[in-house]
Amino acid sequence: MKALRNYLDKIKPLFEKGGKLENLHSTFEAFEGFLFVPNKVTFKGSHIRDSVDMKRTMSVVVIALIPALLFGMWNVGFQHFLSISEETELWTCFWFGFLKVFPIIVVSYVVGLGIEFLFAQIRGHEVNEGFLVTGMLIPLILPPDIPLWMVAVATAFAVVIGKEVFGGTGMNILNPALTARAFLFFAYPQDMSGDKVWISEKGDAISGATPLGDALVDNIDKIPKMSDMFFGFIPGSIGETSTLAILIGAAILLFTGIGSWRIMLSVFAGGFIMGLLFNLWGLNEYMKIPAQEHLIMGGFAFGAVFMATDPVTASQTNKGKYIYGFLIGLIAILVRVFNPAYPEGMMLAILLMNVFAPLIDHYVIEANIKRRLKRIKIPVKN
Repeated sequence: MKALRNYLDKIKPLFEKGGKLENLHSTFEAFEGFLFVPNKVTFKGSHIRDSVDMKRTMSVVVIALIPALLFGMWNVGFQHFLSISEETELWTCFWFGFLKVFPIIVVSYVVGLGIEFLFAQIRGHEVNEGFLVTGMLIPLILPPDIPLWMVAVATAFAVVIGKEVFGGTGMNILNPALTARAFLFFAYPQDMSGDKVWISEKGDAISGATPLGDALVDNIDKIPKMSDMFFGFIPGSIGETSTLAILIGAAILLFTGIGSWRIMLSVFAGGFIMGLLFNLWGLNEYMKIPAQEHLIMGGFAFGAVFMATDPVTASQTNKGKYIYGFLIGLIAILVRVFNPAYPEGMMLAILLMNVFAPLIDHYVIEANIKRRLKRIKIPVKN
């Protein structure tokens, strides 16, 4: 690494102002920042610099996603061989899934980072590390047989329309990964819903429907056991099937202090309470699904842990995080039950609350100001 450091120091003047390659300064700085800890210091005022910078924060989130990614790769192969009634070893299932998932990840990163680098060069800004996470999230919330060109188009849409038009990392109001999924769902619904898209190269032995898909057509009796849904032995998006793998990622985020436990807890609480209310109502079979099963079906757990906690698009105040998360859980279950065309409501719930997060924080702050003003004793002049 010392030799690499010396080489970068040697060529660095070429990319600085006045150098032959000064127009590529942002690109060089991005690669240098990815390989080594930035050596920048503050020049004005007194500041405390935390060692946990943006790069480390994003790296921790990517690490937290690895359990869901690895299980998702295995499950893609497992569901394929199950559909053709063929028993195989663990490694065979994983290798099949790896060959399906890895190209999606490559396309996501190549297209997304390419656009990020382009915008950084045009604006003369630094290349932010935010897409390190987005580039991994996008593949994990997609079906395994999604065409690669669709992944490219959706990623480009998410980065340009969902992020760069607002100013780049830290300025976007919508979660970029969910923006990509929403684009695909409404632009190419035939590749994002139905029984054929959730199992790669599906045979005719099983239907290929997800638990939410079975519930949608009143096949409540065909919903898998809770244990299968919890461990993830079901069809679904690549990284959303295993609640256990997602909870391992949640533990990593909470232990490192990267993820907000207030948002995670309130999302699950909102979903559970909404499920209980529907259980009491019970006008149809969908309302009778036990509240705890709603929390491990579809993308609910994945959204609660990795999407709702996005520090840019979520509420920033502590009280606002409770409100924000609770409403996400509540709306997600509400959409599932009352919208027969779209049983997976987590995406819409999070995107909706992304829009309202600043408003929630505004009223929380205003309430705090009013409460403090009431405590001030104004002296009365005689």
